[in-house]
Amino acid sequence: MAPKHLKIAFIRRGFSRSGGAEAYLKRLAAGVCAAGHEATLVTSPDWPPNEWPFGELIALPGKTPMQFADAVDRARLEEHCDLVMSLERVRHCDVFRAGDGVHRAWLERRGRAGDVMEHLSMALNSKHQRMFRLEEALFKHGGARRVIANSLMVKREIESIYGYPAERIDVVTNGVPVEEFRSTAAERKESRKVLDLTPNDFALLFVGSGWERKGLADAVRALKEIDDPKVKLFVAGRGNDRVFRARGAHFLGEVDDLATLYRACDLFVLPTLYDPFSNACLEALASGLPVVTTHANGFSEIMTEGVHGSVFRERDVGAMVAAIRYWSNAERRAEARPVILELAARYDIARNVERTLEILLQEAASAASTSGKIRNT
Repeated sequence: MAPKHLKIAFIRRGFSRSGGAEAYLKRLAAGVCAAGHEATLVTSPDWPPNEWPFGELIALPGKTPMQFADAVDRARLEEHCDLVMSLERVRHCDVFRAGDGVHRAWLERRGRAGDVMEHLSMALNSKHQRMFRLEEALFKHGGARRVIANSLMVKREIESIYGYPAERIDVVTNGVPVEEFRSTAAERKESRKVLDLTPNDFALLFVGSGWERKGLADAVRALKEIDDPKVKLFVAGRGNDRVFRARGAHFLGEVDDLATLYRACDLFVLPTLYDPFSNACLEALASGLPVVTTHANGFSEIMTEGVHGSVFRERDVGAMVAAIRYWSNAERRAEARPVILELAARYDIARNVERTLEILLQEAASAASTSGKIRNT
C-alpha cells in the first residue's frame, strides 16, 4: 500500500505568467497538498518563489533542456522523495506527464508544412537532436516508469514513434477550474466595454505563446480574407506582433485576467499546427465560447463538429474562414452555449487532479512493494 503521506517532487523548467503548464502544475500541487501530501518543485531559477506556495522550491541551473536534465540527474531526487513526477523531458522519473506532446511528432508535422530542405535542416539541427535523445531516454529506454498523456493523439504518437507499452500510458485530459470562467450577461457587457467592443462587433480570441506552432499566421490570414471591420481578432500571449500585423488584429501581450477576455469575446480560434491538448481551448469552452481549431489539437477529440465548435485540417485557411462565418451567427452561438457549458463541466480541474493523484499513489505503492520501503524513509 502507498503511504498516507508522500513527498512528491514535480519537475518543470522555465516560467511564464500566462503558461498553461505552469497554471496546471500549481492547480495539481494545490490538490496534492489538500490530500495531505507534500509538493516540492524542481525548476530553473526564473520561477519566482512567490509563485510556489505549496512547499520547497529547488532551483537548478541549465539554460537548455539538456543542461537542465543533467542538473536533475546530479540532484538525485529519488534519494529524497517518495515519487518524482516530471512535466519536463528528463532522463528518469517515476511518472512523466507528456503535456508538451512528442517533439518528434511536432517536428514531423512542421516538416510536412514546409519544403524538403527545411525538413532536413530541422531534423539535423543539434537542438532537435538533443530533444530526441531525451525523449528516447524516457520512452525508448525505459526512463519513465509510467506516462500520462493528455489526449489519445499523444498516446498513439508515443506508442508508434518510440514503441512505449500502451498499458503503461494513461490518458488524463486537461482540466480547468470551470467555475472561474462562468459569467453573467452583465459581466459580459462590462468586459466588452474594456475592449471597446460594440454590440455589433464580432470578437475572435487567440490565446497562447509560440505563435508559429499555434498557427497565429493562419488566424491573421483568415481575418484578412474576411475583410470586415466588425470582425476583430484579439491576441493574448508572447510573440513578435510586428510579424502578424493586420487591420482588426489587437495584440494584448501577456494577460493576467484571461477570464475577462473570454467573456468579452464571441469565438475562440486556435488553428494550431500541433497542440497535445490546448488548455486555452478548454478555458474558452468553460466560458461558453465555441472553439475553432484543427485536428492537430488533442482537444478536438472531445468536440462534436457544429455543436461545440468547428474542426478542420491544419493550414486550411479556407475552412477556417468558413467556420468563423458559420459561428458569426449570434443566434447559433446562443443556442450552442448551454451544450458547450455542459461539456466543459466534465473537465473540471478537480477531476484531473483526482485521477492524476490516483496514478501517483499507484506508482508509490508499486515502488513500495518493489523496494520493501518508501524511498525517503
